[in-house]
Amino acid sequence: MLDANLTQQLKAYLVNIREPIELVASLGDDAKSRQMGELLNEIAALSDQVTVVTGHDRRTPSFMIRRVGTDIGVRFAGLPMGHEFTSLVLALLQVGGHPSKAAQDLLDQVRGLEGSYNFETYFSLSCQNCPDVVQALNLMAVLNPGITHTAIDGALFQDEVNERKVMAVPTVYLNGETFGQGRMELEQIVARLDTGASAKAAAKIAQKEPFEVLIVGGGPAGAAAAIYTARKGIRTGIAAERFGGQVLDTMAIENFISVPHTEGPKLVAHLEQHVADYDVDVMNLQRAQKLIPATGEGGLHEVVLENGASLKARSVILATGARWRQMNVPGEDQYKNKGVAYCPHCDGPLFKGKRVAVIGGGNSGVEAAIDLAGIVAHVTLIEYDSALRADAVLQRKLASLPNVQIVTSALTTEVLGDGSKVNGLVYKDRNSDALHQVALEGIFVQIGLVPNTEWLRGAVGLSPHGEIEVDHRGHTSQPGIFAAGDVTTIPFKQIIIAMGDGSKAGLSAFDYLIRLPAEETRDWEQAA
Repeated sequence: MLDANLTQQLKAYLVNIREPIELVASLGDDAKSRQMGELLNEIAALSDQVTVVTGHDRRTPSFMIRRVGTDIGVRFAGLPMGHEFTSLVLALLQVGGHPSKAAQDLLDQVRGLEGSYNFETYFSLSCQNCPDVVQALNLMAVLNPGITHTAIDGALFQDEVNERKVMAVPTVYLNGETFGQGRMELEQIVARLDTGASAKAAAKIAQKEPFEVLIVGGGPAGAAAAIYTARKGIRTGIAAERFGGQVLDTMAIENFISVPHTEGPKLVAHLEQHVADYDVDVMNLQRAQKLIPATGEGGLHEVVLENGASLKARSVILATGARWRQMNVPGEDQYKNKGVAYCPHCDGPLFKGKRVAVIGGGNSGVEAAIDLAGIVAHVTLIEYDSALRADAVLQRKLASLPNVQIVTSALTTEVLGDGSKVNGLVYKDRNSDALHQVALEGIFVQIGLVPNTEWLRGAVGLSPHGEIEVDHRGHTSQPGIFAAGDVTTIPFKQIIIAMGDGSKAGLSAFDYLIRLPAEETRDWEQAA
């Protein structure tokens, strides 16, 4: 199961196990059980702190990683390979007593949770969002005896997925009831369980002194801006709804110059580490609600957060990025995560052997259709324009696939369902106005992005499309307020362009600060 490279890496990691662990295997006679048994024996052979024992669980194949002589452990139902191999390694180490690198106050918060929490997470091996959820819940199960967690490969346990109507990953159940879907970090999960978490965070933020530069948004543009301003030695803060932003939902990145191939979560991890190398105050899971520009040049701008706290700064860089655009048709919201999906890499395996549609004929839509065609029974690609807009090489690949139908000049008008899941869609032929109904079980929406600027209306100048209007230096309509990345009017929404724009906005903010009159600087210092 493990190649020579993975074997060597894993052997080096297992040296960090402090307390003996056992791999409690519940196996059958099927091929997956044989593969799991092989994997567990290979792991045990790499460390004298690991043994394999036989157990019994209602899910087969599955195994529990358990600290010997205790109830501390986590369970995997399925083979944690692909994106989940890192989850397996961390679980082995943490159950084995190796400490987590998470913030100590957050770990204490997990230990202090009272009650009984039985978590189950459905994942797919191709899902780049799933490992964060699996790893967070595994860590919680290790830290708190009242918490248990089982990670379940949805593709392997299809009957269970169908029974529970799981149509998106990761999907988390808590004590048998749906807890959440999509990417969640440890802080988010703990905040939902600890009812006083939001008030504590707001109180902590309220005590912060004004920043010289406050960056709102933690994607590539925000991270780059923070690195550039922190290197100038000025007091820098980042307030981000989720550090990494839209890049966390990106599977393959093949146009990041000098890096032939990487994945979104891996790139975000590198960004996070790079920012951590500098003195930047990162405030994650903080959603901005309102921007109050300073009344005069050199004064303090204020950013009001959703939790009621506010942050002040002499300059602000807006880098809140964009989100997936929705079709805004009847049935879309009702069946979101019940057949309507936005991440083909994450949720595609759940539709194995089924009929799906992809909405959108740009690069994202055509790439999604190509990927899905290798998993599902049939793909119908629906494009509004009279021709696909994707690169020619992608169009040629799509046209070569036997289980793909391309429909152009079509407007999706309605998502159909049976009350619990999608069972079709309706589109209008834009040439004849005739309505057509397509029977299917999944719809993947890939029609572009919407800037996250609703909270900025009236504060800075916005384009008719809602993007922040900026000049060649990243200046907005307000002195001392800058913007960068996908949220702006800059064309070509690309990671590398966002990073360049973020760096430019950081330098522009620094240039703005050093040119303020001395008396205004003193006024700010007194206000602080």
